[in-house]
Amino acid sequence: MLALASDNSSITSARAAGNPHRWYDTGASGELIWGLCAGSGASPYQVVVDVSGPAYRCSCPSRKVPCKHALGLLLGWAAGTVPDTAEPADYAVEWKRTRDTRAPARPRRPPGERDEEAAAKRAQQRSDRVATGLVELEIWLRDQVRGGLSAAAGSYGHADPVAARMVDAQAPGVAGLLRRLSTVPASGDGWPARLLAGYGRLHLLARAHAQLDRLPSALAATVRAHVGYTVTRAEVLAEPAVADDWLVLAVRDLTDGAIPARRTWLRGATTGRYALVLVFDPQGDFGGNEDAWFVPGTAVRAELHYYPGRAATRAAVGTRHGEPVAAGPPDGPLDLAGQLSEWAAVVELDPWIGDWPAVLRGVPIPGVDEWRFADPQGGSVPLLVGGIDPWVLVAVAAGAPAVVAGEFSTDGFRPLTVWHGDEAVRL
Repeated sequence: MLALASDNSSITSARAAGNPHRWYDTGASGELIWGLCAGSGASPYQVVVDVSGPAYRCSCPSRKVPCKHALGLLLGWAAGTVPDTAEPADYAVEWKRTRDTRAPARPRRPPGERDEEAAAKRAQQRSDRVATGLVELEIWLRDQVRGGLSAAAGSYGHADPVAARMVDAQAPGVAGLLRRLSTVPASGDGWPARLLAGYGRLHLLARAHAQLDRLPSALAATVRAHVGYTVTRAEVLAEPAVADDWLVLAVRDLTDGAIPARRTWLRGATTGRYALVLVFDPQGDFGGNEDAWFVPGTAVRAELHYYPGRAATRAAVGTRHGEPVAAGPPDGPLDLAGQLSEWAAVVELDPWIGDWPAVLRGVPIPGVDEWRFADPQGGSVPLLVGGIDPWVLVAVAAGAPAVVAGEFSTDGFRPLTVWHGDEAVRL
């Protein structure tokens, strides 16, 4: 949805406009979504979106297409706050009739049938935009290296302008990577190496996208995911199901992105596979989606369907069999040597991956400049404590090795859940 925005300011405004408290008489029927949005005037704005185009109509005076109200309505629809309605509102019907009168006549399709020709045309148009944007990205990357990394040291957000260009090019995944790189020069000692490594991964991603049609299917799907191409839930649910008793390892809320997201990590009791359930909510409360209700320390019998790609973890929840039940800590926590070996294998499959689920046994070690996590074998890694209270972990561990679940990355280990006996404590 946000890739349709004309600029970054429209994204910010759309998140505010998507507040469900500002909307009423919303509805969705077929290809139409509509609603009334309270604005600064006495009368509400009439907003209609035809998702088959997409096309937009809003009674506000904005000249942006789509305006923030149309984007806000789409965000609400994506979040499930727009109900399905049998009959569209009169103003939506009238606008659709006017558009159909002006547009060339097209053969009518049965309800729900996809216009494959139009879909293929839109996909090609997006691919062309992304390819053009990534060519510009490669030029920018070469300029950064030729000019020297010191130029980034004095400018917080140095990559934000090119990130905005990637949004325009409909490559939101690349834009997110660039925004994270903007903070690297302020990340402490060793930042030039980390920044250069990030530039290298972006260059590799751009080169891989240029030869998508020649890559193996799983690798091509991985590249597309990191660039920011979407896969519909219907397509994912068509993938083979993996049935298991899924232990909820950890939950992490990410509220600093364009749309707040909740990440839930699961692990299958029989298959041993990890799964990531990702839920987005423009308002950040996640109350309207049952996939956001997982609680660490419980297990649920369910069928998951994985998104395509190598080292794939993201999954959609299909059929559930029963309610969640209490569960103890996961079996077989790794030592750090085993975790590093697993991480190396994962990065070999997906060099752009940001983090990987981990279940470790060890103790937190406080420090003045850096916390560390040490296992009983004597190995240790940086403990990433931003956004959590690490003293809760210290209190639960009480000086003895504890089972901890979290996310492992090149930067270190981020703890998210610690077990006190059979009880999971979310950090």
